[in-house]
Amino acid sequence: MRKKFIAGNWKMYTSKASSVALAKSVAEGVKDDRVSVAVCPPAPWLVAVAEIVKGSFVHVGAQNCHYASEGAFTGDMSPQMILDAGCRYVIIGHSERRHGLAEPDLFLNRKVKAATSAGLTAIFCIGELLAERETQQTEAVLAFQLDAGLSGLTAEQISRVVLAYEPVWAIGTGKVATPQQAQEAHAFIRQHIGKRFGNDVAQQMIIQYGGSVKADNAQEILKQPDVDGALVGGASLKAETFLPIIQAAS
Repeated sequence: MRKKFIAGNWKMYTSKASSVALAKSVAEGVKDDRVSVAVCPPAPWLVAVAEIVKGSFVHVGAQNCHYASEGAFTGDMSPQMILDAGCRYVIIGHSERRHGLAEPDLFLNRKVKAATSAGLTAIFCIGELLAERETQQTEAVLAFQLDAGLSGLTAEQISRVVLAYEPVWAIGTGKVATPQQAQEAHAFIRQHIGKRFGNDVAQQMIIQYGGSVKADNAQEILKQPDVDGALVGGASLKAETFLPIIQAAS
């Protein structure tokens, strides 16, 4: 049985002091490992947050990485640097980077390969725009993003991938996919992974839902058979709104 995985994406919010306080509150609130939990603070606070949650049931992830292990890439971080900072996870392909910063699929594929080769678990995000859903292109978009983003991965690398289905129209908008819509998309993703990598890989693959997840809708979404957790945005910025989502998953 797949363990639920809840990750908080803090995006470009928090100060050093507030990130440390938030991490401390989350770590104190997670009493066991029935649910896998991660927090993904802004890059400047990674080391401080990793120190705070050390020895707890909470792990740390970065929000992005480069595909190179080092080099003249001003402003970027390599997977190895992220590991050294105390991280276990890294988010790759979030819609705010795919669409807001126009990161192409080939670039994201190189990042996934580099991150998983370095020993990180990549939280690889996929999802359709509102216009694509309204024109019945959801499955075609998801299939393309999966094929492009996971192209050439070895069996060992794919074992270090978590997928996050994030319908772009539901991120930060207050709109949420219905439990049925989430389940249909997740079931398609699992089926597609099965065709590409085999049924065993598909059945073990953790597929999170992301898109305005909150305490009051988490339980209905998380009880769907192919929804294995959540990538939480705004609701992860306060322990009192994040911890109930983790509790819903358990």
